[in-house]
Amino acid sequence: MSLFPSMNHRGVWITTLMAASILMITMGTRQSMGLYVSPLNTATGLGMVTISLAMAIGQFVWGVVQPIAGAFADKYGPRPVLLYGLFILVIGSALTPFVNSSLGLILTLGVLTAMGSGACSFSVLLGAAAQRMPAESRGMASGIINAGGSFGQFVFAPIIQKLIQWLGWMGSMWSMAVLTLLAIPLLNRLTSDTHAPAKAPDPEGGLKKAVRDAMSNPSYLLLHLGFFTCGFHIAFLVTHLPTEVGLCGLTPAVASWSLALIGLANILGSLYAGSCVNVYRSKYVLACMYGSRAVLIALYLAAPKTEWTFYAFAVGLGFTWLATVPPTAAIVGKLFGVRYLATLFGLTLLSHQIGGFFGAYLGGLAFESQGNYQWMWWADIALSGMAALINLPIKEAPIARLKTA
Repeated sequence: MSLFPSMNHRGVWITTLMAASILMITMGTRQSMGLYVSPLNTATGLGMVTISLAMAIGQFVWGVVQPIAGAFADKYGPRPVLLYGLFILVIGSALTPFVNSSLGLILTLGVLTAMGSGACSFSVLLGAAAQRMPAESRGMASGIINAGGSFGQFVFAPIIQKLIQWLGWMGSMWSMAVLTLLAIPLLNRLTSDTHAPAKAPDPEGGLKKAVRDAMSNPSYLLLHLGFFTCGFHIAFLVTHLPTEVGLCGLTPAVASWSLALIGLANILGSLYAGSCVNVYRSKYVLACMYGSRAVLIALYLAAPKTEWTFYAFAVGLGFTWLATVPPTAAIVGKLFGVRYLATLFGLTLLSHQIGGFFGAYLGGLAFESQGNYQWMWWADIALSGMAALINLPIKEAPIARLKTA
């Protein structure tokens, strides 16, 4: 008997694993960028606020790219979008060590790398996978693809930290640019038999009408608000957790292993969330995840700041880290179908990354003004609690237009 009965098809597994592997590389490097903050600040003297601003702009640009990349993938197919995105990511990473000004850092780290990784991320990969498998496989497949991104964080965080120690932050950044090219054969395999969608008659009225319908749907808007909080929380931690570890007198290795443990725990969380999508209402899954974050942060604030506290905190948070993606994508699919899933889910990711902008940038301002992140932790608790409540009124039934179609 299969462990994943909804995935009993070779083509489904190939599609899922190729998409997960691409996400492992692009998200693994992206989610470990916080390890560069301190060495970048020491080498360039640009200051924590400037570096945080560049990281925050990167969060926002990554989100803006999601619906745009999704729309291009819906129109032209995923292959050109993924290929161009990958090369932009490599160029941005390779150029970052050459800059020594705030504008240059914003251009490379905040724009180019974010554009590239955004084009090779959730909206395009989940949309491409969903259109190539039966409905009963999509929930678990999205969990496995999402787990690929988490596994990338588990793998790349300690690798990047070691490369920084051995080669310096510049050598490490160039090495990661080269390693990113490993996604090319995976991309070729994933999209080898895909083409731009045929221009068949569209009874739903096209992309513009789909977006208008979505933006007038209260459940879709509530989903955006909850995902905004998720982005705020994740971007703050990805950018500033290494600095928080340093404030507690612990070594950079604790920070890298904490990020790695977050990724490892989220593999389990993503798979669990993917399985729950087929059994429970996705809005209840999301409410539980957001609510648990508020509890975990409160426990962290009360605990002694030892390395084992950080490791336990990382495992607890990691279980829900990006495991919010499968139930969020599932709700979008239930409401509007999968024809424009890449675009519509891309718009929810934009909300996520607007929250990410504020999480990364306000963290830098908090550190500059207070010398710590205390009020950011309390903001995280409040927003997590709010997100848990916001998801409860969501109605997951398909809208009437799709029922009749």
